[in-house]
Amino acid sequence: MPTPSPIDAYLEKQGVLLLDGGLATELEKEGFVLDTALWSAHLLSTHPEAIRAVHLAYLDAGADCITTASYQASVGGFLAEGFSEKEARSLIRKAVTLADEAREAFLAQSTLKDAPHLRPLIAASIGPYGASLANGAEYRGNYGVSNQTLRAFHEPRWEILAASPADLLACETIPSYQEAEVLLALLRQTPDRFAWMSFSCRDGTHISDGTPIAECAALFETCEQVVAVGINCTAPHHISSLIDQVRAGAPGKPVVVYPNSGEAYDGTMRTWVGTSDPLDCSRAAGEWFRQGARLIGGCCRMGPQHINAMRAALL
Repeated sequence: MPTPSPIDAYLEKQGVLLLDGGLATELEKEGFVLDTALWSAHLLSTHPEAIRAVHLAYLDAGADCITTASYQASVGGFLAEGFSEKEARSLIRKAVTLADEAREAFLAQSTLKDAPHLRPLIAASIGPYGASLANGAEYRGNYGVSNQTLRAFHEPRWEILAASPADLLACETIPSYQEAEVLLALLRQTPDRFAWMSFSCRDGTHISDGTPIAECAALFETCEQVVAVGINCTAPHHISSLIDQVRAGAPGKPVVVYPNSGEAYDGTMRTWVGTSDPLDCSRAAGEWFRQGARLIGGCCRMGPQHINAMRAALL
């Protein structure tokens, strides 16, 4: 019998796992300037309490799972910013520690009159190679590098996070089929770990590098370690079509969706441009659930208020 995955208890009890929203954009709202190659991971060394506070805000808003500040926290990235390898590894581990501290604080503040609550989950974020380039490449996937280069980038962080107390790994904003294959190989090398796989998409059918998402989803269909396959940091109006495509490619997998607000990120200027998508979060979340999504949340420019609205619609 397969080992139960971390999300099974949630899906059995309430039918859905509610994720958190964007981390970096919430930190920016608090006045932090994240205009560095490390993005939100920079605050792991300078203002860890701010990261912990955002995690707690999402738990207070009703999130069942919080995602660590390790999206852009690679060993190489820290080295390039002047940290030692020992410091880099320690800071990546710290991303999980901060999430765990927020979870414990949330559980401690619960009262006896509160309804029984499953223990919130921690997903260790594994962002794409493109994020380390700090030029928006995670929304294009046109790396032009070898599998060996991708593996050399991912493996040190993977080893650290796979050995951490995180409940599962969140391989997210994957823009490239090639990179998905590399991440799957790393997952299979850590057979006691579970992960979800989530792609950035250019439209309602294709991931950022142009590969049909149904083909990408099929890559994970037979891997029991992959608990869900889906989409994140993609405009909300593409999500319905993409859910259908993921279900066609991997009919045996739960679908994970956590779109951005619908605004576009300018990787050169390192800023968000345009206006928010007018889709109502609660209505949209309900529609995604009816279509088959079972892990639902938000990404960039989606905050605790969006997650709270989703929870009201879903639970």
